[in-house]
Amino acid sequence: MENDAYDRIGDEPPNYEETSFSGGTTSNGNGTGNGEHRAVRLSVVSAFGHDTLDRVPNINFYRNAGSVSGNRAVRPSLQELHDVFQKVSGSDGTPSDDVESVIPLDNKDGAVRFGWIKGVLVRCMLNIWGVMLFIRLSWVFGQAGWGLGIVVIALSCVVTTVTGLSMSAICTNGVVRGGGAYYLISRSLGPEFGGSIGLIFAFANAVAVAMYVVGFAETVVDLLKENDAIMIDELNDIRIIGCISVVLLLGISVAGMEWEAKAQIGLLIILLVAIANVFVGTGIPASTDKKSKGFFSYDGEATTENLPPDFRDGETFFSVFAIFFPAATGILAGANISGDLKDPQDALPKGTLLAILITGVTYLGIALCVSATVVRDATGNINDTIATGMDILVPFCNGTNIAACEQGWNFSSCDVNSCKFGSMNNFQVMTMVSGFGPLITAGTFSATLSSALASLVSAPKVFQALCKDNIYTALKFFAKGHGKNNEPIRGYVLTFIIAVAFIIIADLNVIAPIISNFFLASYALINFSCFHASYAKSPGWRPAYRYYNMWLSLFGAVLCCGVMFVINWWAALLTYAIEIFLYVYVTVKKPNVNWGSSTQAVTFVSAVNNALSLTGVEDHVKNFRPQCIVLTGAPKNRPALLDLAHCFTKNYGLCLTFWSQMGLGRLKPNILMMGFKKDWRTADTAGVQSYVGVLHDAFEFEYGTVVLRMNQGLDISHIIKAQGEYTHTHAHTHTHQCIKYSSLWACDINRAGLTLLLPYILTTRKKFKDCKMRIFIAGQPGRAEQDRHEMKSLLEKFRIKYADIHVIDDITQNPNSNSWKMFEDMIEPFRLHEGSKSTTLAEALRKDNPWKISDAELDTFEEKTNLQVRLNELLQENSRAANLIIVSMPIARLGSVSDHLYMAWLDILTKNLPPTVLIRGNHKSVLTFYS
Repeated sequence: MENDAYDRIGDEPPNYEETSFSGGTTSNGNGTGNGEHRAVRLSVVSAFGHDTLDRVPNINFYRNAGSVSGNRAVRPSLQELHDVFQKVSGSDGTPSDDVESVIPLDNKDGAVRFGWIKGVLVRCMLNIWGVMLFIRLSWVFGQAGWGLGIVVIALSCVVTTVTGLSMSAICTNGVVRGGGAYYLISRSLGPEFGGSIGLIFAFANAVAVAMYVVGFAETVVDLLKENDAIMIDELNDIRIIGCISVVLLLGISVAGMEWEAKAQIGLLIILLVAIANVFVGTGIPASTDKKSKGFFSYDGEATTENLPPDFRDGETFFSVFAIFFPAATGILAGANISGDLKDPQDALPKGTLLAILITGVTYLGIALCVSATVVRDATGNINDTIATGMDILVPFCNGTNIAACEQGWNFSSCDVNSCKFGSMNNFQVMTMVSGFGPLITAGTFSATLSSALASLVSAPKVFQALCKDNIYTALKFFAKGHGKNNEPIRGYVLTFIIAVAFIIIADLNVIAPIISNFFLASYALINFSCFHASYAKSPGWRPAYRYYNMWLSLFGAVLCCGVMFVINWWAALLTYAIEIFLYVYVTVKKPNVNWGSSTQAVTFVSAVNNALSLTGVEDHVKNFRPQCIVLTGAPKNRPALLDLAHCFTKNYGLCLTFWSQMGLGRLKPNILMMGFKKDWRTADTAGVQSYVGVLHDAFEFEYGTVVLRMNQGLDISHIIKAQGEYTHTHAHTHTHQCIKYSSLWACDINRAGLTLLLPYILTTRKKFKDCKMRIFIAGQPGRAEQDRHEMKSLLEKFRIKYADIHVIDDITQNPNSNSWKMFEDMIEPFRLHEGSKSTTLAEALRKDNPWKISDAELDTFEEKTNLQVRLNELLQENSRAANLIIVSMPIARLGSVSDHLYMAWLDILTKNLPPTVLIRGNHKSVLTFYS
């Protein structure tokens, strides 16, 4: 049942009305509680059928305040549940700032959303099948030989595959917004790293536009040269054609993502036909003209001759790699428009990794085919032939160009003078090799323009995401978007200006190494982000994608850094100098953002470990430091001074007060854990009041509260004595080698948070890593499948693994008579039974025994009492074989529920069960589905 008070976000608190507990039918008088249920106001009834403001787990409770997929629902605070009708200071019903705070996005109703094929796979393939495929691939294999050429492609694929795996882990660790590499890195490592790499990555994409456009212009100029139609000269023609091209691409981009996506599909079709044309062409017997230009179809001698490297003009393996590597940088093309994907978590891993596989195989296949059919040098002169016959050929075929010589061609002049043809000299080799040359020209246009278009879209999207986060306040101007897709028009213009500036260089081999370093720096940080998040072991690091390894990610980061330096050490130093400068700038400026980064997690873990390590440090006079405990006042009838020893006595309230005020920075407790008071029925009244008072205090301090009940009790004094220090007690509270978790969400479900998080944390430890978690939820009759589906969806968004989900739709039925009799016997010594007494005597009993359970109280909380008894029945029915049961703890409303009735609830709920943990969170989010 929905409560409209929770479903709106505003400045006013939820409008809670006091529930009338009077009226309706109560017990049927036979003591079994089998009468009809009272009528209760629907707005405060949960799926469990009793009076409560707690809500069933719902995805809207965890939405970001700026979510574009739905409004974030307002939930009552812990204090509102604890004392429901009392106005609590600071509890205004607005969403607490406990998840990522962002500027609300513009309304995106009607915005274009892409699936994994059109949005990621196609986009990545088009970006990877770029300028290098038809213009530089043959040159790379000519320089490096097909032996080292395979290493060039393999090394590129290793870098991109490892980065793709790391990216898949990061982007499946929550909802991914727009911003590509910037978003992934900033949300993982924090604004300092994200802000620095964001600018570099956006700039690299802008320069990539120039690289692809120059590649396109080179092809056009070659056509003009063949037809003797050069306008000014080759260099200036490249500049003119490049500038005109980028203007047209800008127009397509500004028209919107829908038009850009349509253009990409058309370009892909052309590109696929051109690639097929290359493979077909290599199998067609070579014509005389093609033989003069170095193409001999498949030839064993040519294959052997092209195996070793033949670096020329000062090129080396790494300089050739630097020119080729931008071909592999399109792997983030899908991630760069993550904000425009229907389901980024599913689309990015699937589309990106499949694109890497397909394009890697394509590059390798085409390169090997060309290496087996084309020699390195050829004159292009059809008259450079040798008379056939073995006796005649032998004297001529003992130097270079043996393959051509054995085919009857004399290209020995290329050893003296520069030739214009062959894989080393002609960038249009693919056109010559193909079955139909114009198709390769069209494919080159498609490959270069599609990659340029993808980069022209990516750079402004990444830059816009960076500017929206307001890390660099001076760049806020570029955050504004336009239209239903929030298009970054201002970013498009800036990218256009940068692209034109680099088009003026007009040399592909100069531009390519520049962006190689920038992309490698981005990939290094993506890999390091994955490693760092895994190393921090933050509970929030729960990627749905499992096929990654933290050490492989670290290897990928080191590999990227190493390759940067061997490609160009001074460019690598310059890249990192810029990055360090931007990092320091952001650190000094301290942007007002908090994304729960792994850097924060490592800082916390290090602080805890260092604090614990101090227990083994001996005191010495030289290391004396004043460590003061400041007490502002002592509770009534309690000592003004205290020490940690009180935490191991029964002064629970005093200890709780102490710890709630004595944290060091962020190192302060947020969860109170205590054992169940099994002797509450025989203990004195003050002892019970003290115990329950601690729980009330924990609720008031907004602590998470955990109560553990074990049949063997929690006396671990013998372990403490053996270890000699208290700091190791936590390692001995669980003695099972493996625990099967049977988590029952039932009474007063507390936002699906801590009840899920704690068992998940246990499963991340070695002893419990193979354990399974079963989820039990309360459902409504007739909609079990819908409830199961909703819970499954929620768990998947939280990336929490589970074995099964059980929906219990008969949770509100009355418990059986035996169970109810057991409960009645439990509370009998503590009842007033004033209902059967005269008014005067009843008043006297209430005055003399205010702590006892009155008949009116039992009537008021009849349904909640029935529920605890019923839950115990269900737990025994479903979880008797479990080693640990985790169940949400009911709240006793302050001033409404007597201490003994509350203890009876806890007792009957956990009676005759395996070790059971009762959990009540503090109603501040401990889970989020945002990255």
